Amino acid sequence: MMRVLVPLADGVEELEAVTVIDVLRRGGIEVVSAALGRERAVAGSRGVTLLADAVWDELEIDTFDAITLPGGGQGTENLAADDRVVAAVRSFAEADKFVTAICAAPTVLAQAGVLKGRRATCYPACAAALGQAYDNAPVIADGRIITSQGPGTAMLFALVLVQHLAGEETARKVADGLLATL
Repeated sequence: MMRVLVPLADGVEELEAVTVIDVLRRGGIEVVSAALGRERAVAGSRGVTLLADAVWDELEIDTFDAITLPGGGQGTENLAADDRVVAAVRSFAEADKFVTAICAAPTVLAQAGVLKGRRATCYPACAAALGQAYDNAPVIADGRIITSQGPGTAMLFALVLVQHLAGEETARKVADGLLATL
């Protein structure tokens, strides 16, 4: 079973984090959300408190098959400022593991240097940070780098992740059960 790490930083976009975690779990994928601080409670961008499954420092990061970064302006700034997250993104890319991000969070992938020679998307206001990698599309999968634009594309992003991590048939079943389009 594939294991996905979802780092949660204060200021995270709740809709993106919860949608991705929920849809991946519906696809039979093990997801572990990890708070970056000392406590499991994470303050979302819209005032919703999320309770992470674990605290980052309690986990063996290299045991995961994928990392997914949810966005949110402040959440992304906090992800980008955390050397552990940036190092994990680099390490996962170097190991040819899945590195995925939505909204402003693909800028962390650019910061980590993993978008060179790749296509990616992000929240349009953040496009300059992606440089030549930027392409204006709801979701882009370029090898094992998968990116998406924002809250409105979170469901499609999550379903594409299921497609890549658990297969087309599983993704279709999950989409059908959600009355969503893949």
